[in-house]
Amino acid sequence: MTTYEQATSAIRAPLPSEPSLRDLVRFATLAPNSHNTQPWKFRLTEDAIDILPDFSRRTPAVDPDDHHIFVTLGCAAENLLIAANASGRPADISVETGEPDTHIRVSLGRGIPNEKELCSAIPARQSTRSDYDGNGVGAEELAKLAHSALMPGVQALFLTEQSKLEAVLEFIVQGNSAQVDDAAFVRELKSWLRFNADSAIETGDGLFAKCSGNPALPTWAGSFMFDRVFTKEAENKKITRQMRSSAGVVVFVAETNTPEGWIQVGRSFERFALQATVLGIRHAHMNMPIEVAALRPAFADWLGMPGQRPNLVIRFGRAPPMPMSMRRAFDNVIVV
Repeated sequence: MTTYEQATSAIRAPLPSEPSLRDLVRFATLAPNSHNTQPWKFRLTEDAIDILPDFSRRTPAVDPDDHHIFVTLGCAAENLLIAANASGRPADISVETGEPDTHIRVSLGRGIPNEKELCSAIPARQSTRSDYDGNGVGAEELAKLAHSALMPGVQALFLTEQSKLEAVLEFIVQGNSAQVDDAAFVRELKSWLRFNADSAIETGDGLFAKCSGNPALPTWAGSFMFDRVFTKEAENKKITRQMRSSAGVVVFVAETNTPEGWIQVGRSFERFALQATVLGIRHAHMNMPIEVAALRPAFADWLGMPGQRPNLVIRFGRAPPMPMSMRRAFDNVIVV
């Protein structure tokens, strides 16, 4: 683990006082993303950075319409904007819908640094896939989290009442059960698992076992054990324990069911995640009710939003940090 920790620490080194565009991209790549697939590419010009989808890193079983890719691009864009703002390069974000694909342009200016607190949270943020301490979050902190999530075109619904959390848990268990019963989903998930530090470092992506509290194993042994312990019953038991240890859930909903709307959700979520990190509050995805298409409408109805598409389900609470995840080498995400 020493080599692994050195690698993740280098990726998360603070920004230099006068960061290059490459430094800003490094902070953008610290954004959350499904299965740690990192489905992004960056194109650099003198005063702008384009963030493009990398469809070669799709996960069609869990994300057949590329919804998660565009949410991820929104997260990366918000990281980039915050890092640029903190460096005295105030940035604007625009969504370009022309050829070849919908992508994001972050235009950089010159000005007074701001948002330094959120910027400092970027390398510390993580999706903490563990049990939380079971305690609630105070009203003042909830207000800060809700304010941080404000974004045009997005609603963030905070749920902290126990009865509502239990209802959300029922949807999560239904969704998880459907996913574990889906052989294509299980194969896809397994292909993104990294059972030991050497494997995680070699690929620079995927879900490293220890980041989820599982033991590191040789790849052959990890694969063997996964096929025997990844069961519906075991996963539902773990999810139930994790949900009941959490302080609350926030559900993000875009006003428009389009890549542009999904990008806005990613931006809103990332600001929430960074503010949570500043407050010492952890978060993790529980997206099963929105990933199973057959279940999604009933979940939207329960939320009081019939006909709309909930985009993210995020639990939050307090817990010690877990090991950080890897990122790919810079040259692998830059395009000309």
